[in-house]
Amino acid sequence: MVAMRTKAALEYGTIPRMVLASCDQYAATTAIVDGGQRVTFAEVSDQMLRAGAALIELGVQPGDRVAVWAPNSAAGVVAALGALSTGAWLVPVNTRYKPREVEYVLNKTEAKALLATAGFMGIETDELDGDEAQGQWHENLIHLPGPGQHDTASWSAFLATTTDQATEELHKRIAAGNPGDVSDILFTSGTTGKPKGVMLRHGTSLEAFVAMNAGFDLRAGDVHLVVPPFFHCFGYKGGWMLDLMFGATCVPMPVLSGDEVVQLIERERVTHVSGPPTVLATIIDHPRRDAFDLTSLRLAFLAATMIPERLVRRLHDELGVQTVMTGYGLTENHGIGSFTRPETPLDLVSKSVGQLWPGVEARVVDEQGSPVPPGERGEILLGGYAHMSGYYQDEEATASAIRDGWLHTGDIGSLDDEGYLRILDRKKDMYIVGGFNVAPAEVEDVLHGLPFVSQIAVIGVPDERLGEVGAAFVVLHEGAHADESEVLDFARAQMANYKVPRYVCFVPSLPMNSTGKVQKAELRAGFTPPPRRDHERS
Repeated sequence: MVAMRTKAALEYGTIPRMVLASCDQYAATTAIVDGGQRVTFAEVSDQMLRAGAALIELGVQPGDRVAVWAPNSAAGVVAALGALSTGAWLVPVNTRYKPREVEYVLNKTEAKALLATAGFMGIETDELDGDEAQGQWHENLIHLPGPGQHDTASWSAFLATTTDQATEELHKRIAAGNPGDVSDILFTSGTTGKPKGVMLRHGTSLEAFVAMNAGFDLRAGDVHLVVPPFFHCFGYKGGWMLDLMFGATCVPMPVLSGDEVVQLIERERVTHVSGPPTVLATIIDHPRRDAFDLTSLRLAFLAATMIPERLVRRLHDELGVQTVMTGYGLTENHGIGSFTRPETPLDLVSKSVGQLWPGVEARVVDEQGSPVPPGERGEILLGGYAHMSGYYQDEEATASAIRDGWLHTGDIGSLDDEGYLRILDRKKDMYIVGGFNVAPAEVEDVLHGLPFVSQIAVIGVPDERLGEVGAAFVVLHEGAHADESEVLDFARAQMANYKVPRYVCFVPSLPMNSTGKVQKAELRAGFTPPPRRDHERS
């Protein structure tokens, strides 16, 4: 059992109990604006209970895994809450995943049910192969309404299965929930190829984001535009969960659109917006920005370790945003680590990721694990209450990540005398494309499926719009020939679009060290965008 310290964690204990309390307090207030839908807090509570009871009728037990494959939408929130209310472990599935990637997550977790929105960004549930499924997700597939939609026949029929007996059982389960219970499994890219499922807890989730709100300053009546996807910790716990906890209105955005962003800010009087720098750059550089009233914006949270100082200044000076925040966190630490406060000077917002979250500790250590002096670089280790419960069914990876009470982040940074943390590099090969983590090993594993590939190495390279994109260095088999389009077409069919490399570089060999490991730093140092042409090796 994990000890909880904050009022929210002590009072509520679990996410469903928090939602019931908030929905009682803010009953008539709009909780979610989704297209033409305006869902009140009371309606969120009612729909959560109906969905939870229907899942119990389906046979869902506490500790079962229930997957939700849905974009940012009102239905996505309700489906997630329905799963959590039963005591099941929520498994949010990446909406950018291809069927092969989705099946891996569903089979790995042996999901009992799958609640999915068909037709969004290529989501087609009929492409999922249930023949070799582990778990019952292929039998218990419920189609959710899409963004802005009120209903689907499948969803209505599902909710109609609710009974008084199931509802009574649901209330018992909600009352019996503990803060230390696992709430969800969030899959995150790692360095070993396959995504790993991070197990997070109810009480720690509540405590962590109550602490975040000391800087985020979300209040009852505020309006939060949530662009980060709900399958991500920042869009889920720092998005709709935080909004529900503090009585704010959540405005989910399923796909970033410059026109829609400025229209929503004006129409809904949005006070808070969060997302990668791409989101804020889209707003400030909109060609018709001055035609919209954006004066309601009070705070912008930029989720990135490196933010152009010019963007921070422009948000403050040109848009009049009172507070520009940034922060650093890992899913393995419930999404938290450090963040800037309203009083943080603007130059430190762009040059650091702020100071440590309350209750979070940090060390910066050298290769031998010894602490380095303030200001010197080393690997960042995180301590405190927010460590994950572990990687799902992966004790070896869990033991490697958390050692001697410290989470080894794999990130290189420095911590100064005033407690400001800076991220300088990533010890891991992972890179971030428009806010999405990409594990090179996973991309390499997929591209090895091409018959002409002998060796391959994938790195992240700078990109003005997305921050980073992938570059694949390919060594062909003797006598083989291929062009860039063959590699990219194959990649697009096999993996989420953000994982697809932007560049393909055909090379005669890869730089290796004495142990046969690819020297990716050398590839990064020598990278220049290649011309697009056919390549052949003989």
